[in-house]
Formats: sequence, C-alpha cells, structure tokens
Amino acid sequence: MGPPGSGKGTVSERIVRDFGVEHLSSGELLRHHVQNHTDLGEEAQAYILKGELVPDELMVDLILHELDAKKGNWLLDGFPRTVGQAETLSEKHKIDVVVNMDVPFATIVDRIKQRWVHAVSGRVYNLEFNPPKVEGKDDITGEPLTQREDDKPETVMARLKKYEEQTKPLIEYYNKKGVLASFSGTETNVIWPRVKKYLQENHYKL
Repeated sequence: MGPPGSGKGTVSERIVRDFGVEHLSSGELLRHHVQNHTDLGEEAQAYILKGELVPDELMVDLILHELDAKKGNWLLDGFPRTVGQAETLSEKHKIDVVVNMDVPFATIVDRIKQRWVHAVSGRVYNLEFNPPKVEGKDDITGEPLTQREDDKPETVMARLKKYEEQTKPLIEYYNKKGVLASFSGTETNVIWPRVKKYLQENHYKL
C-alpha cells in the first residue's frame, strides 16, 4: 500500500524479483478479463462503458477467481481498496503481511511535479533524477515534453487527500489484525533495504 507517487510500484517489482512471489495487479487483471470477454470481464465492461466504478463485489470475484487458481505466495497490487474487500479476502486467504509506504505528501508532490513526458512515446523524464539532455525536449525525437494534467501539484494533492480518506480505515483494519508493516522515508532506495530486511527476517528466507 502507498499513495500515488510513493514508490510502491518499484518496491513491488523488487519484492517479486528478490522473493520469487507472483505479482497480481488488480488493474491488469481487470483489463485482461475485459479484453478477453470473459463473463466477469463483460460484467465489468458494462460499468466501465457507463463511466462507473466497478463494484466491490465484482472486483472481489475477479481477485478471488485468480487467487484460487494459483499456488504459492503472491503479491497483491491495487487491492483491497476498502475494508469490505479486505474482510472478504481475509475470509478466503491468509494474509502474511501488508507493506505500507508512508511517504510525506510534500515529498510526493515535489517528486511528481518534476515529471515530464513525451506524449507520443510515453517516455518519462524526471528533472532531478533523469533529466532530458536538452531542457524541455525529448532525447530521441527532440519534440517538446509536456506535463500530465494529473501531475500538476494541485491535482496531485487532491488525489493524495482522497487516498488518505479512502485508505485510513484500511490501514487501521490491518494494523488491528497485526499484519501491517509501515515504512517511512522520502527515497525508495532508502526504504527498500528496510522492506527487504523485514521480509527476510519475518516471512520469506532467501
């Protein structure tokens, strides 16, 4: 778990790489079912076409259907998002640990506002960590870089506040269950070694 821009995607990739668990993304799973016109996908598509969110019950069915077909350990990305989803998941599957990325909102806003993209190719630049060779220009084509509308500071802060409202009950739920492991910091490369050490010592021996 972690707010947008917290580095949870990078940490997820490293957990999968170093511990050999299977990665399961709720967003990718939903797209797979929709593209392959499965029964669950067709049901989800009906909501998507109306511009509505896919209901909790349907997302739970999608996830549980996938987990029931798997063996071994897995990492869930983007799910659960509500206490209701978490309760249903816990009834069906044992949760070893919930990794929570606790990164200050000011750090995230600053990190994301440094991000510029080449719209055609999708190439992403960060003015601090991965700047373009020529300011404001794509390295390959020389075309202008733009900033996504949802990367602008005011938009990012609104998303972060919404995330906080939605996930606070979920964090409290997992904390009471005794499976929450929160990691505070401002840099993913500093947080990751602590996450890895915790998982090695408490859950998965390498």
